[in-house]
Amino acid sequence: MSIQIGLAGWGDHDSLYPEGTKQGEKLNVYGSHFPVVEVDSTFYAIQPQERFAAWVNGTPDTLRFVVKAYQSMTGHQRGPAAAKDDPDAMAEAFRRMLEPALHSGRLTAALFQYPPWFDCVSSNVRQLREMKRRMEGFPCALEFRHQSWFEPGMKERTLEFMREEGWIHSICDEPQAGIGSIPTILEATDKDTSIVRFHGRNAANWNNGGGPNWREVRYLYNYSDAELSEWRDKLESLLEQSRDIAVIFNNNSGGHAAGNAKTMMTMLGQNRPDGREPFYTPPPGPEQLELF
Repeated sequence: MSIQIGLAGWGDHDSLYPEGTKQGEKLNVYGSHFPVVEVDSTFYAIQPQERFAAWVNGTPDTLRFVVKAYQSMTGHQRGPAAAKDDPDAMAEAFRRMLEPALHSGRLTAALFQYPPWFDCVSSNVRQLREMKRRMEGFPCALEFRHQSWFEPGMKERTLEFMREEGWIHSICDEPQAGIGSIPTILEATDKDTSIVRFHGRNAANWNNGGGPNWREVRYLYNYSDAELSEWRDKLESLLEQSRDIAVIFNNNSGGHAAGNAKTMMTMLGQNRPDGREPFYTPPPGPEQLELF
């Protein structure tokens, strides 16, 4: 049983890296601080398998991966270009990319985060069934952004559907800002794994998406020690339902994610009180990582 704390992405957390750290060395250094990472670049493009293999082979074998599904697979990308994408071909390419992490036993889950307009209707339930079929053999986590999935009368049905279909529950901490946000539901749907993602609580700007800098606004939030302490107890109670919990801090906008994650680790007894020392030291990565 374990609670693994990590961050969304590894390139933007400057406080983790000694001055002069090359871009291609950052993931290996990241692995000295955290045991899990969320790969976000896969949301924008399915990466070559060789690149993903380099990430796996060039990092400590204790580092695990949560990998975001490509945006066209979850309906984020719309319009004529998206209409031309073949669902089976996309899933096959995504599966192929994930194989190095899967075969090494270091894939926590492929994360399917559906957009705010993906509501609880029968056609979308069918889409989820089809996606799970395409991803057979790969652990898959599901995160909603439309409140209808967890409205009274639907919450238990949604959770039971996830259990029956084999979806890992991606539990969210996020502001309650209308239909495009979901409540925190502390229920596991998989006995082995649960995911918890911290998006911040910037309610005033949660729905201000669409502009070029919308991410910088939406995820601008610094969790207080009191908020994190409350979550420490929640995470420990969630271990009664799932053997392992991957916790991802996604509040990157103001550079708060790494510090919040370190504080949570300290609260859980996973690192030094000053939060500065890595919890283990990885071997140096291979030179080919500098290509990426």
